[in-house]
Amino acid sequence: MSEAPIAAAKPPVRLGDKLVDLGLITQDQLRIALQEQKSTGKQLGEALLVLGFVTEDAMRAALADKLGEQAISLKGIVADPKALALIPKAMAKRHSLFPVSLDVRDNELIIASANPNDIVAADQVNALLAGGPRPRWRLASSAEVLGAIEQFYGHELSIDGILQELETGTIDMASLIQEAEGYSHPVVRLIDSLLADATLRGASDIHFEPETQFLRIRYRIDGVLRQVRSLHMRYWSAMVVRLKVMARMNIAETRAPQDGRISLSISGRPVDFRSAVQPTIHGENFVLRILDRKRGIVPITGLGLSDSQLTLLQLMLSRPEGILLVTGPTGSGKTTTLYSILGHLNSEGVNIMTLEDPVEYPMPVIRQTSLSDAVKMDFAEGIRSMMRQDPDIILVGEVRDKDTAEMAFRAAMTGHQVFSTLHTNSAIRSIPRLVDLGILPDVLAGNVIGIVAQRLVRTLCKACKVPANPSPVEAQLLGLTSGDACTVYRPVGCPACEKQGYKGRMSILELLKFDGELDELVTQRASLKTMSDHLRQRGFVTMAQDGMRRVREGLTTVDEVGRVVDLTELIG
Repeated sequence: MSEAPIAAAKPPVRLGDKLVDLGLITQDQLRIALQEQKSTGKQLGEALLVLGFVTEDAMRAALADKLGEQAISLKGIVADPKALALIPKAMAKRHSLFPVSLDVRDNELIIASANPNDIVAADQVNALLAGGPRPRWRLASSAEVLGAIEQFYGHELSIDGILQELETGTIDMASLIQEAEGYSHPVVRLIDSLLADATLRGASDIHFEPETQFLRIRYRIDGVLRQVRSLHMRYWSAMVVRLKVMARMNIAETRAPQDGRISLSISGRPVDFRSAVQPTIHGENFVLRILDRKRGIVPITGLGLSDSQLTLLQLMLSRPEGILLVTGPTGSGKTTTLYSILGHLNSEGVNIMTLEDPVEYPMPVIRQTSLSDAVKMDFAEGIRSMMRQDPDIILVGEVRDKDTAEMAFRAAMTGHQVFSTLHTNSAIRSIPRLVDLGILPDVLAGNVIGIVAQRLVRTLCKACKVPANPSPVEAQLLGLTSGDACTVYRPVGCPACEKQGYKGRMSILELLKFDGELDELVTQRASLKTMSDHLRQRGFVTMAQDGMRRVREGLTTVDEVGRVVDLTELIG
């Protein structure tokens, strides 16, 4: 019986050939680099970088693909003091590796290395971390790794340590402005540490608020502002200069509001900060909105919808044309919901285009346009130009004036699916708001797919919530009769939730789907009461009722729902 021939192992793909196949360099450039490699003794990758034939990012991606490794960029990285403490500088330099971040939840240490397949380095790291976190290796360029080692080792990176260092030294303003040389300065490290701390604690905003004698620093965590630090006022002038440099603002302008954007790498992932400075009587007030892509985009099934709500939303999205509005105040999760919907609809077969002010979360395949003062275009003009780009689905950041509203409805009337946001208190109140913006009831009827109104409520900490019997008021709001048994939960506070009793947030929603009868009522300019009665007969679930569902599920409290929604409609 003859044995099957053993297949010959494929020869490994050489780096130069890989770069040529990817179209990153030409055969001529490869020949020049190989000659340079022979004459100088440098590695091929290094020779290509020195000659300027390929960028460091492209080289890293190609190497990662060749080696079957995950790549990581160390540009603009914010160091993690806990990670640095685990690996000594001597070992990091000897093996050309850099501890990027320590993930306490997964008990993993992310390590960037120029050679993740170095067995000797892996053995020594494993021995050093025995019984501790698991190492997760990522590929980075040698230059980036060595630069990060020199930049971060030997410097105090904890906020308390940096403040102590500041108290004993003088602030050199010139070093804050020079990007390349400024990293070792205590103020630079203080700002980096505060931004990283806020991001890792799940904050959505950071507030730097000057008073007469001190600076207050507050984080908005789970929708509620929380004071985390108070610093002496003398540090603020240097801190605001550093923040302005990072956000590419004019550091000489102190009497006018300014906007900017900061991009950093925190725990090995890109995080953007939308920044705004406002002059006040005590100095410049600086607020940063944290746009963490890891938290920003959730699947449509992760929005916390009940089965009936999810079915209703999918029914609304199945309509090929018309406008769908998401309403609620600032910070109510409207953008997250819209991105979830776009992610659900995103496929190769449709052209999705967005017009935002500014783009918060870049998404693959979707064509996203950011409006700013530099781009001389408003929403109305943007929709007009977008219509010539053959879109199937259009997202308009916000309907804020008559021109934008008219253009959005014109797009909906000509066979497009249009998504946008609107600032109103409830779904039903969006109808008079649109009429107020100048949309005729006849145009409104038949072209609105539906309206989603939402708020965000804090969820109870799973580690410390305690069961309790509902109070008489809670029983009335929950619709309980004397014989009904129901357990509600109360917040307590523990180290896991930073003594707050709540950890994380979820949405409560109301979904208003337009039907023929509602369209007729809109055309007749019916009162809000008439439309509300019609919806109630159709089984419409209000935000307050959805909030009570969450209370019955033991996820939040009546007090928390009452903080964001009017509960008086449930009593009657």
